[in-house]
Amino acid sequence: MMKRRQFTAKFKFQVALETLKGTETVNEIAGRYEVHPTQVKQWKKQLQEEGAELFNEKTSKVERVQAEKETELYEQIGRLQVEVAWLKKKVT
Repeated sequence: MMKRRQFTAKFKFQVALETLKGTETVNEIAGRYEVHPTQVKQWKKQLQEEGAELFNEKTSKVERVQAEKETELYEQIGRLQVEVAWLKKKVT
């Protein structure tokens, strides 16, 4: 069974940016980077649709704060689950 390849965000950005330049065809770029042309098209479309969000500072700050809060809450949930398991073991 063949394992799926995973690409970094930096790699996807680089490939999508090259397609936007328009100096080479999608097939040429896909061949050079050894990815499927459909995948290159998807990355290009994603960059075009979501690229403006990079410059939206308010959104990125809000997302960062939200991510920190989520991490904190997940840690708290983990601690509470351990406590509950321990208490259940002590009661029985």
